[in-house]
Amino acid sequence: MSNERRPLIAGNWKMNKTNAEAAEFLDEFLPGAGDRPDVDVAICPPYTALRTVAERSAGTPLIVSAQNMHEREGGAFTGEVSAPMLREVGVQAVVLGHSERRQLFGETDVALQRKVPAALAAGLVPILCVGETEDEREAGETERKLRHQVQADLAEVEDDRLTQITIAYEPIWAIGTGNTATPEQAQDAIAFVRALLSDRSPAVAAGVRILYGGSVNAGNAAELLSQPDIDGALVGGASLDPGEFAAIIAAAPR
Repeated sequence: MSNERRPLIAGNWKMNKTNAEAAEFLDEFLPGAGDRPDVDVAICPPYTALRTVAERSAGTPLIVSAQNMHEREGGAFTGEVSAPMLREVGVQAVVLGHSERRQLFGETDVALQRKVPAALAAGLVPILCVGETEDEREAGETERKLRHQVQADLAEVEDDRLTQITIAYEPIWAIGTGNTATPEQAQDAIAFVRALLSDRSPAVAAGVRILYGGSVNAGNAAELLSQPDIDGALVGGASLDPGEFAAIIAAAPR
């Protein structure tokens, strides 16, 4: 891992935790969260708990991230939330293009091409998710899929702003299935993503954080995070338990 790339462990709560449950989690998690000042930690709660998490973690290094946003600042977009709305409640980052958004809710690369620069313009850190399905991997299409997503989704981002983006490689076949990519599979895919960025700027590519996501837990985190190009993890179900999430953070290489 480059010295420029601090590890980032981000917990994606998805559609889980009420405000009361979020507060209870933080009361247990935050007292020990400062044990690894060399690791950045983010929590991505549902919209309704964002203010609670931001207020409860004020004065700590915890990064508060939303799970999605609209590319426009306002307008007739029922059910959507804009970047200024997120900033107002203390949000610092936003997950974009998660496979569940792509598969279940029709998120397109065209939309992401607009969302990523909109997040940057609003001062939010985009956590852009990319990854292939099981069928695509079995057909030898992993690199083609990653190339398309990375090139399309970052097409409107200037080279000198790429290091302000975090990328999360999430093989769709490993999300919530218990089927984790092997450390070698994860390393190979993430190294390929970095090579795609290097086509635009080798210096910039060396500074972009690329995470692995897909059934990460306390048992497999250390081996995954020890790979040279893996700069952290986007954690799903295991991030709902404060003890297990803390154990994943502790597994980051020193």
